[in-house]
Amino acid sequence: MRSLGSLPKPVLILEVIGIAFLLLSYLSLNGYVVLPAPFGNATAAIIMVFLGIALMIPAAAFMVWAMAQNVAPLLTKGQAPLDKSLSDKPKDKRDDADH
Repeated sequence: MRSLGSLPKPVLILEVIGIAFLLLSYLSLNGYVVLPAPFGNATAAIIMVFLGIALMIPAAAFMVWAMAQNVAPLLTKGQAPLDKSLSDKPKDKRDDADH
């Protein structure tokens, strides 16, 4: 996977929303942003942190799966087809070492 732009659009949207939740919780805990009453306490900030991380998991899983397909294609795509050109030749022609 060369860039994050190659991720599917729904996964990118979830990633951006997760980052926004993490940023909002950080800013609210440090007092840079004052949120309304139900979202302004520390418990809501902790919930936003966990929600942000949960929304970022699909992108991480997709990137790991794409790397696994690139690194080990036999593990993810099944068995490679057999080369029939070697099996069609007679053994004496295939292993001809007499010169």
